Amino acid sequence: MFPEVALVTGGTKGIGRAVTLQLLQEGVKVIALYRGDEKVRGELEREVEERLKTREMGKLLVLKCDISQAEEVKRVISQVKEAYPRIDVLVNNAGITRDGLFLRMKEEDFMAVLNTNFLGAYQITREVLPLMVKVRRGRIINLASVVGIVGNIGQTNYASSKAALIGFTRSLAREVAPFGITVNAIAPGYIETELTGKLPDNIKEEFLKRIPVKRFGKPAEVAGLIKFLTSEEADYITGQVIVIDGGLTA
Repeated sequence: MFPEVALVTGGTKGIGRAVTLQLLQEGVKVIALYRGDEKVRGELEREVEERLKTREMGKLLVLKCDISQAEEVKRVISQVKEAYPRIDVLVNNAGITRDGLFLRMKEEDFMAVLNTNFLGAYQITREVLPLMVKVRRGRIINLASVVGIVGNIGQTNYASSKAALIGFTRSLAREVAPFGITVNAIAPGYIETELTGKLPDNIKEEFLKRIPVKRFGKPAEVAGLIKFLTSEEADYITGQVIVIDGGLTA
């Protein structure tokens, strides 16, 4: 079976949660990393328990990890290796925002976003990639953003982190293609998550005016695309940035 084991960073809420559930439903064993929200961890584990009552699913392992900390990443991946000798799929989904106009942005806010969104993905990939090279097969899927392509006021830090992730995706794809490993990025637009849920109604209305399909995307729609990229049908797709934004950037 391929994939057999997947690791999802930020895998307990938002898009990451949807990806975790989607892969579990396909029978994949999923390691979901989270930073520290015990409430959402508990909610995910309870939902999986309920679903297991009516259907077969893959096994879920939830581990706490701050991916911006290199030593913590090494420790957690060592723990993962004890449970599973291989990781077929890596979804670099974890990300944060600390928005503000550039002239007013504190350096710690700029660097915190880069350290989690980009450096975190680098550190996880560095630890997981050798396992894929060893078996000459693997899928790496990086969650970028349309903001990393077109930019956005008040998000120089976030846009920079996502643009870096796109460059990382394209370059790494060329390096590891001979090992049977594909690397792709997904660039979502506005998706129904905890972050967009906090937006004032008037701001949401302004965003919706710019989206041709007149709605925000659903986490499950992004998860469905990720599911496809993990399949054998996606063997010939690598080094790509796939936009899923309801026509926002059309």
